[in-house]
Amino acid sequence: MEVDALERRWIKPVIVGVIIACIAVGLGGLFFWANATGVDNLVKTYFLIRTEALAPPSASTLVEGAIKGMVDSLNDPYSVYLDKDDFQDLNAEIEGSFGGIGVEFDMDKDKHLVIESVLPGTPASRAGLQSGDILTQIDSQSTAQMSMDDAAKLLRGDVGTTVTIKIWRQQDSQYHTATLKREQISVPSATGAILPGYPEIAYIQVTTFNQASTLPQLAQAFASLDQKGYRALILDLRDNPGGDLQTAVEVASYFVPPGPVVRIVNRNGAEDVLNSSRSQKYLQVPLVVLVNGGSASASEIVAGAIKDTGSGTLIGTRTYGKGVVQTVFSLGGQVGVKLTTDKYLTPKGIDINKKGIEPDIVVDQPAGSTADLQLEKAVQVLLEKIGQVPKQAA
Repeated sequence: MEVDALERRWIKPVIVGVIIACIAVGLGGLFFWANATGVDNLVKTYFLIRTEALAPPSASTLVEGAIKGMVDSLNDPYSVYLDKDDFQDLNAEIEGSFGGIGVEFDMDKDKHLVIESVLPGTPASRAGLQSGDILTQIDSQSTAQMSMDDAAKLLRGDVGTTVTIKIWRQQDSQYHTATLKREQISVPSATGAILPGYPEIAYIQVTTFNQASTLPQLAQAFASLDQKGYRALILDLRDNPGGDLQTAVEVASYFVPPGPVVRIVNRNGAEDVLNSSRSQKYLQVPLVVLVNGGSASASEIVAGAIKDTGSGTLIGTRTYGKGVVQTVFSLGGQVGVKLTTDKYLTPKGIDINKKGIEPDIVVDQPAGSTADLQLEKAVQVLLEKIGQVPKQAA
């Protein structure tokens, strides 16, 4: 019993000593890491501002600024800190309804805000804005060094309010200014009809890849078209800025056979292949896909899958070339960060980022032209495929 008591007397101090040693080693490692990475300077700066600055901001404002700075250091226009307002705007995008002017835009390599697409029937469309226009000013603020999220906040607002924008149009080398009244922008994700004058050609337009509405609207469009009958189809992805990745895969499943739709590659080079859904209907009639410089991201996933599988013919101009994927991470408290986490490749492993997809048949659409030359070419190609003589040659 005396030996057991002696052992028990020594066991507790030894355990405590081991714990203290582990803590010391851990703290030493932490201090070394903090010094080596500069985190100690971050902490020092925080306390200097809080104790020495003439007008110190709140602790939460300082932390938020630090988070923004870390994300900005990525020098990636698609990676952003999302405050509560940003999260609210993101939800509005997902739902497909918000107050604005009806444009989608991106940032080019020179940090210019470039309009990707103009939604039909919106204030921007009626004002004559075009894909490729460079946003140079929103109200009184220059867009130089402005982030895409900040620009979006300025363009959106309460329905009925106005916003004045200035754009640079490369086609005529001139600035143009327009004052637009914001409207409720409810984006129709997918619509379909028989092409007027061509009873055997169906026409489907997908304007965005929206989680909430694209697939139901596309299914409805196909159901209506199937009742009317058709022998060929035009899928219009022009000025489609993209949207949800999984929605794009499911849309592609309507047009490509079972197999790879897109290859997602993460930071470590690991590849995840997303395949077409066998539950969807695989279209087996002659298909033409219309694309242009405003076709980006998710629309390029669909176009790339159709081209690589030979399921259809691409007509138009080279697509935008956005081959990276963003993931939204919640930080709690209705704030978060959106980070570029992956890149995607076409089914054949082609990287289209900053390159775009070259159509099978290139057809330019002159600015201001009243004729839709790309659509006319699509009709001609399909009439030849189904054995009818094009009207132009009659």
